[in-house]
Amino acid sequence: MSEDRPATLTQLAADQVVKTYRRGAAPAVAGIDLEIGPDTALGIVGESGSGKSTLARMLAGLETPTSGRVLLDGEPVVNLLRSRTGRSDLRRAVQYVAQDTSSSFDPRRTLRDSVRLPLLRLLRLDRAAADARVDEVLTSLEIAPALADRLPRNVSGGQRQRFAIARALVVSPRVLICDEVVSALDVSVQGAVLNHLRRHTVATGCGLVFVSHGLPATAFISSHLLVVQGGRAVEHGTVEEVVGSPRHDYTRTLLAAHSGPGLRAAS
Repeated sequence: MSEDRPATLTQLAADQVVKTYRRGAAPAVAGIDLEIGPDTALGIVGESGSGKSTLARMLAGLETPTSGRVLLDGEPVVNLLRSRTGRSDLRRAVQYVAQDTSSSFDPRRTLRDSVRLPLLRLLRLDRAAADARVDEVLTSLEIAPALADRLPRNVSGGQRQRFAIARALVVSPRVLICDEVVSALDVSVQGAVLNHLRRHTVATGCGLVFVSHGLPATAFISSHLLVVQGGRAVEHGTVEEVVGSPRHDYTRTLLAAHSGPGLRAAS
C-alpha cells in the first residue's frame, strides 16, 4: 500500500460538544474538547454508557451535537453535511468503523464489491484503478484474496471486521475513527488487528481515534488517552502520563481493573 503521508495538516476538533437525547435528561456527552492531527493516536476509554461512542459518532459526522461544534480543518462539520460535495469531502477525510459489522455490509454484495464502492463513489476511480487499490489494502491487512469474493455471511466476525477496516482505509482517510472494533474479537485476532492499525497510522500519519472500554488495547495503540465518565472528560494526557501517574479516581479504578500486561505483548 502506498506510504504517502497526508498532503495537508488535518485537524479534527471537538469544541465543547454536548449531546442530549431527551429534554431534561442528563447529557450523553457534556462539554468535551479535543483535537486530532496527523500522527495523533487518541484513545478514548470509559465504561459502557460513558458517552465515548456518542462522542465518536459526532466526530465522524454521524450524529449532530446538541451544542458545541465539531470542526474539520476549521470548518464546522454541520456545514459540510449540508451539501453533497461537503459530505463527500468529509467521508474522504474521516472514516468510521463500528464494532458491529453484521449490518454494515450489503448482504448481496461480495466483500470486494463493498470495499471497492467508496473508491468509485468518493474518489471517482475507474474499475481497474479501484481494483488495484483494493488489492493493495487487502494485502497490507493480510487478508486472503479468496475471502474477498465471498458474501459477508460467509466469513467470520473477525474477518468481516478486517474488511470493514479495509473499506475505511481504501480511500486513504486523514482521520480514522475505530469504535470498539476489537472488543468482540478473540485475543489473538485483537492483537493482529491492533498491529495492522498501528502500522498503518505510523506509516501514513493518519490521525486515529480509538474508542474502547478495554484499557490495555487502547494504551497499546494510542499516544494519548482521554478518560470519559458520565459524558465528561475526567483525564487527558499522554499514555505515559495517564497510565503512570493517574490523577482521577475513576482512571485509577479503570487501571486497577486491567492491571495485567494485556495486549502490550502484541508489539
